[in-house]
Amino acid sequence: MASSDEPQGAGTPSGEIAHDPFPDENVSYSDAWSTSGTPAAGTSSTEPATSVITEPPPSPASPPPPAPAGGGGKPPKPPEPPDEEDDEEEHMARMSFLEHLEELRKRLLLAIGGVGVAFFLCLFFSDELWSIVVGPATAALIHLNVHPPTLKQISPMDSFRIMWMELPILAAVFLSSPWIVYQVWAFIAPGLYKRERRWAVPFVVSSAGLFILGGFFAYFVAFRYGLEFLMGLAIGKGVDPGISMTEYYDLFVDVMLGVGIIFEIPVLLFLLTLIRVASPSFLIRHSRYAILIIVILAAVITPTGDVFNLALFATPMIILFYIGIFASWILVLHREKRRFPWGTFLKWLGIILVLVSLIGWAIAGYYGYHIAARWPIFVR
Repeated sequence: MASSDEPQGAGTPSGEIAHDPFPDENVSYSDAWSTSGTPAAGTSSTEPATSVITEPPPSPASPPPPAPAGGGGKPPKPPEPPDEEDDEEEHMARMSFLEHLEELRKRLLLAIGGVGVAFFLCLFFSDELWSIVVGPATAALIHLNVHPPTLKQISPMDSFRIMWMELPILAAVFLSSPWIVYQVWAFIAPGLYKRERRWAVPFVVSSAGLFILGGFFAYFVAFRYGLEFLMGLAIGKGVDPGISMTEYYDLFVDVMLGVGIIFEIPVLLFLLTLIRVASPSFLIRHSRYAILIIVILAAVITPTGDVFNLALFATPMIILFYIGIFASWILVLHREKRRFPWGTFLKWLGIILVLVSLIGWAIAGYYGYHIAARWPIFVR
């Protein structure tokens, strides 16, 4: 039995003595969290702590203890800002393959519906549209002294098929081109970042505008000039230059649509840069091949062999190519959040335009060319 002179445990029932096998390591719960070194209540300053208290486990959600005063601990690291691209990827549409097909079907139906509405509108102006289409042929035949300056109807169905079916469809495609381009954009927009979808209005306006501008260039420049040259090859060689309205209309459609598509070069380059297939540096490195292809295409379109008229066709295409590179560069600068030096650019652009105009005027004067009010515009 234990002696009565030994100290009793503060928390032992019936006066039993608690023997601690490790007296140097036992501390009370209050001493473990005390910073002043004061002994716990109910114990003497000379008596050792005899009660063993189990410390409760910390809560998982409890905050970490504060750093001690005096600057010994490191401040907590601030939270990293969310990545802008990750935030924008959350707004990107996630669609399966079947959903892509359904979206494509929807956009095709809407585009065809727009062309159908424009087709019924163009039916009311079929006579006026045919007068516009036959205008270049009439002017070429008159200039070649062919009388009467008319086209030939070979089949009884030619006039109905062309004037009341194919021609209104062609006019409807040009008239509804903004709607068609918008449907193309609406199909590819879900796969773009949020900041890239802001290019919707410029994309639609520029695409439709360039397509219509290409149609005007084909009608007033390319088609008129090429038609007169081709029809005049057999004049004086025992050939009557009579043209069927079917063959004439097919050539008219090919030239109008072909040149209109060629004028979409800037939009195509911009779109390739937008979806990260091409870059301005890549286009610049391979620009010599593009210029070679453009010159060959212009040589095919231009039936004459003089350099001046070849340049008349090739120059707009080359300018359109570099406009597309410029638009792609603007897009890359916008992605990298850099500003474009518009002031310096406009100043140098004005200087270059003035120099090119002076050089062109000097070359035209040297070779004896002047501007005429009839086609061809540049004559000797």
